[in-house]
Amino acid sequence: PTGAFIMFAGVYFGGQFGGATTAILLNTPGQSSSMVTAFEGFPMAKNGRAPQGLAAAVIGSFVASIIAVTLVVFFSPVMVDLAVSFGPADFFALAIFAFVATAAIVSGNKLRGLTSLGLGLTIALVGIDEQSGAVRFTFGSPQLLDGISIVVVTVGLLAIGEVLYVASTAHKTPATQTVTPGRPWMSRRDWGRSWRPWLRGTALGVPFGIIPAGGSEIPTFLSYGAERNLAKRRGDSEFGKGAIEGVAGPEAANNATTATSLVPLLGLGLPTSATAAIMLGAFQQYGMQPGPLLFTEESELIWALLASLFIGSVILLLINLPFAPSWAKLLRIPRNYLYAGIVVFATLGVYTAKSSVVDVVLLYAVGARGFLLRRHGFPIAPVLIGVILGPLAETELRRAMAISQGDVGV
Repeated sequence: PTGAFIMFAGVYFGGQFGGATTAILLNTPGQSSSMVTAFEGFPMAKNGRAPQGLAAAVIGSFVASIIAVTLVVFFSPVMVDLAVSFGPADFFALAIFAFVATAAIVSGNKLRGLTSLGLGLTIALVGIDEQSGAVRFTFGSPQLLDGISIVVVTVGLLAIGEVLYVASTAHKTPATQTVTPGRPWMSRRDWGRSWRPWLRGTALGVPFGIIPAGGSEIPTFLSYGAERNLAKRRGDSEFGKGAIEGVAGPEAANNATTATSLVPLLGLGLPTSATAAIMLGAFQQYGMQPGPLLFTEESELIWALLASLFIGSVILLLINLPFAPSWAKLLRIPRNYLYAGIVVFATLGVYTAKSSVVDVVLLYAVGARGFLLRRHGFPIAPVLIGVILGPLAETELRRAMAISQGDVGV
């Protein structure tokens, strides 16, 4: 089992490290937790700074994972106590905080931000209500009973929406315009602008990984909002045009949650992601029950697993960092071929997830909506946070109300 769990952890960490590559180069995140990276990473790529964006993401991921794994090694019991203390009312408050922060800070325009958030929450309501079993907003389509997949919404808004927007402005630029990858390494100024966001992102990500159902999306949005606000106060904001802080902070937050999400998995048996849920199933197959006793009964496995995370972080740095300029050369592909390829792979990816034609239709419907949002200056981030956190907020609100017997004071 030790070798098996080290492999699982390698896959988990590798996915989180690598998710930023396509987010920065193609505006199509490899993981839902990397979607925030696309907001500034993709403009960096268009400005010929793709290698710097990739390097900031990889080094930020490395710094965050090393710090987070070190904290897990020394403070696991304290973290387990913190995870147990979170109740439904706390989760709901957390979701509301994320909604307000994303809609108000990230978007700049509060009214447009809240409008986008409302759209995201509306999409999240589609499907069967978990509490009552009622069917909502499916318009008689059985394919919508499971709701609209986060993958469909993310790829539709970010990839297809971007492709349609680029196509609508294609007459202003030549069809075969290419983007040069620029200088291959980060300058001293890039380092100076990145190291504080790496540390702030790590500080935001660590507690969210510990909390069951916290997820890695909330801290990435909060990190992006914090960096944007700080840059605005300093008066040197490049946000919206390719700010390296908007890549460094969220990527650090993303990978900090990956390491600390092992705490609720190992200490409580509560998975915080799909990958962690598969690891929980593997524990049960090997006849082990994750919980507080796991650290004493299976100490050799646990400490070998944690040690492997240090080694894995170093390996991922060595794999990703030297290849940043090579990945950036993808941008030399003529734009018309590049975007055609993005559409093909986005469509294939969404179709193969469930082999559903309805998902493909929804992909293009959401993409068209994403194009309209871009065209009229509405932010994309609040839509995504509404889709991701809407179901969690609704479920925890109703649980809190049930526990308090209808007392809103809870």
